[in-house]
Amino acid sequence: MITVKCKVNVNLKKPAKKKAEPSDEPPVKRRGKVPRISRLMALAIRMDEMLRRGEAQDTIELAELGKVSQPRLTQILSLSLLAPEIQEALLYLPREMTGRSKIHERNLRPITKQLCWVKQREMWSDLIRSIGPAAKDV
Repeated sequence: MITVKCKVNVNLKKPAKKKAEPSDEPPVKRRGKVPRISRLMALAIRMDEMLRRGEAQDTIELAELGKVSQPRLTQILSLSLLAPEIQEALLYLPREMTGRSKIHERNLRPITKQLCWVKQREMWSDLIRSIGPAAKDV
């Protein structure tokens, strides 16, 4: 029988953190997060493409892929029925620095039920006015 002895140095202390050195560069500003409705709009466009290309057979398959119920998937997909200008406005909403967005998917449901884009644009304008000064960037 052979016995092997070896020494192992183990350091159990955490490495010391380096202190931040003052620099000439200004601190990095928080970028904020993409509004939820913008992400849902992008998802609706992507899922609509998947259906059109045949990557998914139907909404049931898409709902399984997205791990959501079929009614919820239908609500999300209905965003793709909005007028192109409204879709673009939703996609390019400014990032949220604090709090929650003023525009929610639930607010857009009546607009998505309207087939006429002219009426959709009117309803969208009314929604933006009702939200108030926070939506002037939209």
